[in-house]
Amino acid sequence: MALLDGKKLLITGVLMDSSIAFHVAKIAQEEGAQVVLTSFGRTMKITQTIAKRLPETPPVIELDVTNQEHLDTLADRAREHLDGLDGVLHSIGFAPQGAFNFMEATWEDVSQALHASAYSLKALATASLPLMSAGGSVVGLTFDAKFAWPVYDWMGVAKAAFESTSRYLARDLGSKQIRCNLVSAGPVRTTAAKSIPGFEQFENTWNERAPLGWDVKDPVPPARACAALLSDWFPATTGEIVHVDGGVHAMGQ
Repeated sequence: MALLDGKKLLITGVLMDSSIAFHVAKIAQEEGAQVVLTSFGRTMKITQTIAKRLPETPPVIELDVTNQEHLDTLADRAREHLDGLDGVLHSIGFAPQGAFNFMEATWEDVSQALHASAYSLKALATASLPLMSAGGSVVGLTFDAKFAWPVYDWMGVAKAAFESTSRYLARDLGSKQIRCNLVSAGPVRTTAAKSIPGFEQFENTWNERAPLGWDVKDPVPPARACAALLSDWFPATTGEIVHVDGGVHAMGQ
């Protein structure tokens, strides 16, 4: 039996075939899962085009996680393609450029980052609940928020909130036998990364600091971790952050 045989998954954040989310979808299909993607606005066409590069072209439904109407209708619209959900991947992050200047960022900048990049985990999980049953899994992607990273600024604060949100979801979804875990990935050259000014500071040093080495052009290792957490192989694991970063998180400076 394949790792995700018969699973029905909702996957957000597929914008490039180099993204972690794309490779989660690819691995999921290869491992027997049925997949539905989400996108919204001007990126819908991009996601629909990239979806054709997967082993099977999945449907793409519209979802802006900051739009309450989209969230309220998500379950009904997903039900047109799936009769239930076994797992959801949260691969969403956004911060306006002002949020990457910690001291000068406005509350408007910060609130957008927190809404799209942290609160959205709870919003997506809640919107998916009508379709999820016991054994379900919510998985999100983070970038280790224990530290004050160069250039990351309020996005780093949003990731800290995101990680805390995952723990509270683990607490409140546990009674429904639904897990919530995160994968803390090392830097991968994605659309999100390109939007961070100075991201090359991570790219240029991560491989040197990682005991196992690190390839910023390889999204497969964190994608495999996400697929594993979406499977039945971690039935008693929730509220966890799995680091897939070549070991950098465990090293001193």
